Amino acid sequence: MSLEATITRIAELHSVLGLAPAATQQTVPATGATPFAGVLQSANAGLGAAATPAAALTALPAQGTPAGQAIVNLVRGEVGQAEQPPGSNDSPRIAQYRQATAGSGVGPWCAYFVSWAAREVGVPIGDSGQGYGLVDDVYAWAERTGKAIPAGSGTPQPGDLIVWDEHIGIVEAVRPDGTIQTIEGNSSDQVARRTYDAGGGGAIGFVRLG
Repeated sequence: MSLEATITRIAELHSVLGLAPAATQQTVPATGATPFAGVLQSANAGLGAAATPAAALTALPAQGTPAGQAIVNLVRGEVGQAEQPPGSNDSPRIAQYRQATAGSGVGPWCAYFVSWAAREVGVPIGDSGQGYGLVDDVYAWAERTGKAIPAGSGTPQPGDLIVWDEHIGIVEAVRPDGTIQTIEGNSSDQVARRTYDAGGGGAIGFVRLG
């Protein structure tokens, strides 16, 4: 049977069986992701709602500085690290985060976490790269060094630190509608993803490290 006859026969079989011709069948591109409306969750008491899986972020274009993207790539691998036991502010991994901050001790560790991430990618926090255990100290240093972006004065980028009163995290992604996805240490006793509205759930500002 010739090639033309074969193609004709296949088309006839498709017609009999009610199938669309193979050439017209469509495949969702590999870059297609879950619709944004299906994965966004509202902020919860200033610390955000349960977060979107990392797979749902793959369709978002890379943005921000190389250092910022390096921070994001690093902390994605830390999601799920939890206190042992819960409520202790401690675990073997959290102890490693503390090592990035001079003079640190067991205690609230969100600032330890961002200090660790910044040091690991070569943009350490502090005048001497010593890191900070207090959120206020991180933001005060950022203001002194021109790295602070007050809320409402600019658009955050992946890898920016997001700062609230007494809490700090890392921007993982900013969606087209302005919704902010974060990764935060010491969020419900673990490293967790959170989702906020475009205002960052009342954030006071952002810190761009590089």
